Amino acid sequence: MKFEQSICVLNVGGTRYAFTREVIKDFPLRRVSRLHACATEKEVLEVCDDYDQDRNEFFFDRHAQAFLFIMLYVRSGKLRFVPGVCELSFYTEMLYWGLESAHLDFCCQKRLDDRMSEIGMDTDTLSESDLGLHSLGGDESHADADSAGPGTALSGRAKWIARTRQAFEEPNSSLPAQILASVSVVVVITSMVMLCVSTLPDWDTAKRNMVEEHRVVEAVCISWFTAECLLRFLVARDKWEFLRRPLNIIDVVAISPYYITMALAGAGLPGGGLGVAGVALRVLRTMRVFWLMKLARHFLGLQTLGLTLRRCYREMVMLLVFVFVAMAIYSALAQLLEHGLDLGVRNPDYVSIPAAAWWVIISMTTVGYGDVYPVTVGGRVLGGVCVVSGIVLLALPITFIYHSFVQCYQELKLRTARHARSISAAALLQ
Repeated sequence: MKFEQSICVLNVGGTRYAFTREVIKDFPLRRVSRLHACATEKEVLEVCDDYDQDRNEFFFDRHAQAFLFIMLYVRSGKLRFVPGVCELSFYTEMLYWGLESAHLDFCCQKRLDDRMSEIGMDTDTLSESDLGLHSLGGDESHADADSAGPGTALSGRAKWIARTRQAFEEPNSSLPAQILASVSVVVVITSMVMLCVSTLPDWDTAKRNMVEEHRVVEAVCISWFTAECLLRFLVARDKWEFLRRPLNIIDVVAISPYYITMALAGAGLPGGGLGVAGVALRVLRTMRVFWLMKLARHFLGLQTLGLTLRRCYREMVMLLVFVFVAMAIYSALAQLLEHGLDLGVRNPDYVSIPAAAWWVIISMTTVGYGDVYPVTVGGRVLGGVCVVSGIVLLALPITFIYHSFVQCYQELKLRTARHARSISAAALLQ
């Protein structure tokens, strides 16, 4: 070993990189930094593929272009896929040099998750032993994304803002984020229970008996949601984009009635007796039920459902078009057969096409409340055809939606597993 020389050369796929001894010692890539700890040529050959002692040159039979992009990550702190290279092939190169999927930019992480879900593979299955890679030893292969490269160094304030933002946006990103998410879930459930109980007939009497407890619980829930909303707004990258998100709009609309009521009470005006204004306040207060959508950040099933609906909106629109076209045809025929022909029996439930449309939609969806039903022979035959066609029309896009649901579930499961591994790595490093 000639580490007494000031220059060490890395030869990766025919491309040479020269570094000083100090740089090799503290190199962000674990496989490269381990070279400094090697005392014999045998130990060196466990890390690289060949070694030229005379020129102090280390040979790595790896993808040269992939390593170039990894070097760009070392300099700039941004790791993206090489254009034209398979995502899985680049990921194997990342594992070889000691990087993980968490080091990728978010867009590339999503591409990797999509690719994994397509072939039914998890990132856990792509371990170094399965790929035939040299072991990097211990927990060094699970490097923390925050300490991956010099380009990712942030100031204390910027790092705090980034971690706070990640804690709110990714509840599984760290242990504090999981604690924050658990508290948020408890507050949401408490608020929903209070909202549901407040509609009970005996609630007014109970409220008068324990008015202080009710006010305290409501104030605590509203204070938590207000603080959470303000803090998420302050750490958001794009404030305007934050205000445009539907869930954030619901948060503001659901919180505002409490403060409006408090302001009216302070001014000596009863909040419940303002006519239209009072009705509007009660409607806005009921919108707290949409806070249940916040639980989607913490439960994989709700996330999968939302992601599936977002990706399959074309199929959902196609399904609605099928239903509405069939409903228009069957409702017109039902109104004609049951009421329009005047064959001695006029069914009052089918006095108009919109009235018949109600019977069509509950028949096509096989609900069948029984409040509206045909009495003529032609109407009953049409009802049978309506039910059968409804089953066929609803079943047409189900297969595609099902496959999309499975793909979304696998993708989100991979993402959750990646965050769980990041938490474990952070705990071990501490």
